[in-house]
Formats: sequence, structure tokens, C-alpha cells
Amino acid sequence: MKMQWSLLLSILFAIIIAVFAILNIESVQVNYLFGKAQLPLILVILFTALLGAAISGFLSMFKSIRANRQINMLKKDMTAKEITIASQQNEIAELQKLVNIGVNEEKVDGAK
Repeated sequence: MKMQWSLLLSILFAIIIAVFAILNIESVQVNYLFGKAQLPLILVILFTALLGAAISGFLSMFKSIRANRQINMLKKDMTAKEITIASQQNEIAELQKLVNIGVNEEKVDGAK
């Protein structure tokens, strides 16, 4: 459901940018660090929108990769702790058997 809303909002945003760009077709001077250029405003708007989308996509991709790494690390940690818990439960079961054997021996010795 979240994916559908995200897609709808993306399409709506793209339509708004396209309409805004079409309404602004006159040429403007663009100053770069290394020079100047006379470009149609529609190209400037579309290029900056695409650049913003690309930067946003890369940032979300890196965030997703970092989250997946953390999830995998936590899964390994959880598995190690589950193994420790299982071995401790086995130790407890063995100790309880020894205690039960000792209690039974005392009952037998006390009955004599």
C-alpha cells in the first residue's frame, strides 16, 4: 500500500514539474562555476528535477544498504545468543537430573 502511494505521489510530482516546465520555455542565463550558458528554462527545470531525484535515489539506496547490513549483523548476533541459550538450557536440564537423582537417593537412604 505504501508503495502505491509513493508511486502516485511521484507521478503527481512529475506532472506538476512537467506543467511548470512547459509554462517556462523562455531562455535564461545559467552561471556555472566554469562559465555561463544561455539555456531554455524548461531544460534547467527538468535537469535540476532529475538531478534531485537521482541524488535522493542514491541516498535512499545507501540508507537501505546500511540498514540491511545492520539487520544481517543483528541476525548473526541473535543466532549466537540462541545457541548460547540452548546450551544453557541443556546444562540446566542435566543439573536438574542430577538433583533429582540425589533427592531420590536420599529418599531411598532415609527409608532404610
